[in-house]
Amino acid sequence: MELADSVFMFVATMLVWIMTPGIALFYGGMVKSKNVLNTAMHSYMPLAVISILWVTIGYSLSFSEGNAFFGGLDWIGLKGVGFEPGPYSDTIPHSLFMLFQMTFAVITVSIIAGGVAERMKFSAFLLFTIFWSLLVYAPLAHWVWGGGWLAQLGTLDFAGGNVVHVSSGVTGLVLAIMLGKRKLSGENSPHNLPLTFLGATLLWFGWYGFNVGSALTINEVAMVVFVNTAVAASAGILGWLAIEYVCNKKPTMLGALSGAISGLVAITPACGFVTVPAAIIIGLIGGAVCFWGVSYLKGKLGYDDALDAFGLHGVGGTWGGIATGLFATTSVNPGGANGLLYGGIGLFWKQLIAIIATYIFVAVLTFIIAKVISYLVPLRVNEEDETLGLDISLHGEKAYHESI
Repeated sequence: MELADSVFMFVATMLVWIMTPGIALFYGGMVKSKNVLNTAMHSYMPLAVISILWVTIGYSLSFSEGNAFFGGLDWIGLKGVGFEPGPYSDTIPHSLFMLFQMTFAVITVSIIAGGVAERMKFSAFLLFTIFWSLLVYAPLAHWVWGGGWLAQLGTLDFAGGNVVHVSSGVTGLVLAIMLGKRKLSGENSPHNLPLTFLGATLLWFGWYGFNVGSALTINEVAMVVFVNTAVAASAGILGWLAIEYVCNKKPTMLGALSGAISGLVAITPACGFVTVPAAIIIGLIGGAVCFWGVSYLKGKLGYDDALDAFGLHGVGGTWGGIATGLFATTSVNPGGANGLLYGGIGLFWKQLIAIIATYIFVAVLTFIIAKVISYLVPLRVNEEDETLGLDISLHGEKAYHESI
């Protein structure tokens, strides 16, 4: 066991942990002031719910040996998961790897909250969180990282393009369609952009742990990931603002923040497999396609993805997975594969298969889970509560109080 790697992964784990309160602030600033606490709670509660699920059964279902589709029960209740290095790393404690992966499971559910903001019942969201984590996230993580069928196929997803971003984005989209539009959804605008700015900054900060930590060690690949993450986020801002200026003649702060997230999402699956120039291209295109997803696709199809869970994470993650199939090269990571631009047409098709399979699996299971929950509790708040605001009606508190 390497002390340096253990310290590195401890820091990376804490960086990813801080992304969850970061997304709570990012989302909270973008809704009406009467819904900020409810929106933040939707993103914050997975820290409590998923953490307990993960150590009891979720980690075992995701990473222990099972079959091509599901993990087993070998590590249920963390049996056999302790200080000794585990099967996924020879240099860090098995329990540290488990905690690092737990932060991924948490943030994935937190992202989903963006699609349902300002209208989903809190109790329904908590129930959905439990069942979705066990029935969707755990199998998908096993497919990609736990030795499942996508890993056996040879697909590449360095830090969670499919597992985290496509899955959360597609889930947010399905729930948004099932819930229907918010009242006066066309008149919504962020109530506190500085709060969103703070949240986005924490997300970018934590993303270094998210991506670089996925190397599980300090080596040459980890440093390439660090650089790729930084430049892709920056390029995402430029790509978004360039298209925004062409379309609207004004570069906005919200656009810059959204562009950074777009670039980060897009580089996530590719960050450990591509060169720095490729990372810049991925980030630039990521910002542009996510602007299209948010500004055109959502309006064209008429769904109310309130805070653009699909527009940023679904669209960005899809592009990132495709880009991995284009730009990956073994000159950066010998453990990867060559993409289409390096003669590897096979990887490109494998990436498409992984994306399509993720879309279908996540969409179908999300619909089924939400439908079953709807028979237990209503998915959507009533019209009176929505008008009053969910902070008061569901939680009995207000984010802001007037002073005299």
